[in-house]
Amino acid sequence: MKFTVSSSALLSLLATTGKVISNKSSLPILEYFLMELKDGQLTVTTSDLETTLIGSIAVENIEREGVIAAPGKLMLDSLKEFPEMPLVIDVNDTTWEIQITWASGHLSIPGASAVSYPAVQTLGNERKNITLDVDLLVSGINKTIFATADDELRPVMNGVYFDFSTESLTFVATDAHKLVKYNAENNSDITSSFILPKKPANLLKTLLAKEEEPVNIAFDAKNVTFELKNFKLVCRLIEGNYPNYNAVIPTANPNKVLIDRVEFVNGIKRVAVCSNPSTNLIRMDIADNKVNLTAQDIDFSVSANETISCSYDGQPVTIGFKSTFLVEILSNIDTPTVVVELADSTRAGVFKPVYDDQPSSESLMLLMPMMINA
Repeated sequence: MKFTVSSSALLSLLATTGKVISNKSSLPILEYFLMELKDGQLTVTTSDLETTLIGSIAVENIEREGVIAAPGKLMLDSLKEFPEMPLVIDVNDTTWEIQITWASGHLSIPGASAVSYPAVQTLGNERKNITLDVDLLVSGINKTIFATADDELRPVMNGVYFDFSTESLTFVATDAHKLVKYNAENNSDITSSFILPKKPANLLKTLLAKEEEPVNIAFDAKNVTFELKNFKLVCRLIEGNYPNYNAVIPTANPNKVLIDRVEFVNGIKRVAVCSNPSTNLIRMDIADNKVNLTAQDIDFSVSANETISCSYDGQPVTIGFKSTFLVEILSNIDTPTVVVELADSTRAGVFKPVYDDQPSSESLMLLMPMMINA
């Protein structure tokens, strides 16, 4: 193959698709970019066998079409050193040598035959299709992905759960300590679900940041594809039954704390400095429109205390939470005010954003309490 391409456009394409390449690949060929030139488009494919990302750009002055496997690290390291300029890329179809030429020089990189590169996963006949608004998809992933687990024994928790109904789409993530549920209005004709693993979910989040058009999604029992304007993400789904998330969300929470989110999270950070490093326990005593935060580490004789004003409706409650999880949850709520709903010291706390107007989506975060030593 031989063609001319913008150095910055090629670097952007390779840097994006290169996020799939694993440092611990089981197959040496997976450390390469699969580059195919056809019909005026340069298509680049990367894979780790579980996730495949395909991207394309238009190129100029095409003399020969073709396909080659190009070494990932060498290509990226080389292109990072170029300012914006046209590059002529010429591939020897016999030796697989890649020649990159520019106005004042050239370099040579050893390529490889693309014959052994694994084929992209395909969907079965029972595939289902749906088109989602890009903002809905971005919000759903952003609001939930931080709560996914890294649990080898329960792999179903290592991803974001997509739960489709005819009226809404619910995104859920949990690690058994915290749970996030984001429900958004979305009319569709399917009732189904799948679990998207964390790695492709993070990749998708990055890709969607520059996307404006609706995203076409197709999935079956094993794989899912997301089709964007210039990229296509194909990945293997996590198989198994997701936990019944609605069953663990407490419905009767008579005690409600309305509090300034930023003031609350900053107070927690200050007090948490003195918490026990092994537990990160922070105690909350709530009564008389005040939240009293306490943390201590008896081993080092350090303690901290701070009182924050709030609007409280309910009986006096004392409850303990892991401070790192508290900060994580509050940092992923995007409203100035948050409401914390509590039943008692042994049941999960429910955290909800407080909106001035009624949004078309509903966000809920749940955090399991910790035992407080008397």
